[in-house]
Amino acid sequence: MRLRYLLIAGLLAIAIRPAMAQVGLPPVRLPALDSITETIGNTLDDAGAETVRTARDMLRIREIRRAKLMRDHPGQIERDANGDLARAGELFLLDAAPAEIDAARQAGFTVIGHEQIEGLAVDLVRLGIPENLSLKEAEMALGRLLPDTTVSVDTLHFPAGDAGKRVPTTGSSSSARSVRTPVGIIDGAPGRHARPSAMRGFARGAPQPSHHGSAIVSLLDYAGVQDIRVADVYGTDPAGGNAMAIAKALGWLTQTGTKVIAISLVGPRNALLERAIASAQKHGVIIVAAVGNDGPAAPPAYPASYRGVLAVTAVDGRNRALIEAGKADHLDYAAPGADLRVRNADGKATRVRGTSFAVPLVAARAAAHRGEISQIITHLDEEADDLGERGPDRVYGRGLVCGRCRP
Repeated sequence: MRLRYLLIAGLLAIAIRPAMAQVGLPPVRLPALDSITETIGNTLDDAGAETVRTARDMLRIREIRRAKLMRDHPGQIERDANGDLARAGELFLLDAAPAEIDAARQAGFTVIGHEQIEGLAVDLVRLGIPENLSLKEAEMALGRLLPDTTVSVDTLHFPAGDAGKRVPTTGSSSSARSVRTPVGIIDGAPGRHARPSAMRGFARGAPQPSHHGSAIVSLLDYAGVQDIRVADVYGTDPAGGNAMAIAKALGWLTQTGTKVIAISLVGPRNALLERAIASAQKHGVIIVAAVGNDGPAAPPAYPASYRGVLAVTAVDGRNRALIEAGKADHLDYAAPGADLRVRNADGKATRVRGTSFAVPLVAARAAAHRGEISQIITHLDEEADDLGERGPDRVYGRGLVCGRCRP
């Protein structure tokens, strides 16, 4: 019983920290947080099957994180009709006819503007919602008014890993592989010590250094990627990581010729983002995304669950699937995602854990190969180590990629 409560306390801290980092707040301090976090890591390594938490515990942690973020930023973040967090006050119409736009206007919605996502074949109309309606009520009302039109909210996405605890090391050298294909990340920005080849912000205050974005860049650098392009979708915006920001980031990276994009973020299914990802894929872009850390009982994570996206989970130092790993509608690969040493936004050596950090390792290996997505998958399948059940399975996908990539 004590073990269970220790796990809940430690992983609650891990779950809340990324959200606090997203909104620029200091880390949440639970009693003896650093001690609990360190102990939980040791416990996970030693206790094996005894450490598996219940689905109810994981979902409770997920809900606490989201409820706190919404409570701390009233008027900026609301729940949509599905109960997911989204940017308040605005809805999107995709492929709307003039008559449908007029109907929305007559119903009290205001037309903020018509917008096209640069680099992608995605057009939308931005609507302000009536002052007397909540986001949920407005979404439902617009859906009833325009049943044949795609209505989308601006749902939020969260980092799928924790920046971790500083460790007394000078960092890790490169894995010595040279990857020249451009790799983009959609995340927070890295610290000033990092030198991405290109960087652009898609949120208020962006680019703004973040520990999570720094860790992803650090791992791409370790994996030998020479051309790293960063799209910061968080900045200092409490509602950062929204679908619109990610869609615009996809457009920019696609337009600049980026061939592989790593997205270590998770959120709910979103019509706008699904359309943007499909458009990027038509341009030959390979998208690699995390399954998240909300546990196997959580809803499928997106963008990992979108069609054609390479969904990635993570393993620990003994090649065991992380107990907190989420799920996607499909699972492609696993990669190391625990006790990895990276640089945070301050340039300090940090130990990280989460499915977030498996993504850049798989993205680097995908970028090391040439060809269409089917050819790249064939190469990844050939180098992947088959773990668990023989052949593809729901725990490791088609195998462990970059198993020795452990900085």
